[in-house]
Amino acid sequence: MPKAYWIARVDVTEPEQYKLYVQRNDAVFAKFGGRFLVRAGQFENPEGTSRGRNVVIEFPSYEVALACYRSPEYAPQITLRQGSATADIVIVEGYDGPQPA
Repeated sequence: MPKAYWIARVDVTEPEQYKLYVQRNDAVFAKFGGRFLVRAGQFENPEGTSRGRNVVIEFPSYEVALACYRSPEYAPQITLRQGSATADIVIVEGYDGPQPA
């Protein structure tokens, strides 16, 4: 079964409130087996548009990734984040097939 990922592009508008969101979401992600692969950091955007912060969180499966986002534990985090940032979030199933040789 392929893993799944939250891919988030974020512009923080209220840094202090966003810090609170970051602190509070760790426990929720841990409960659902979420693991940060990208958490801000240096980036280049050679095509298209970008936001100031990029995040990729890996989950054990697509179903678990959706369950985390829709969980009662994460619901208050959505409100907190929406009050402190503008974000694009995509939940996507990973690819587990053949790779180029």
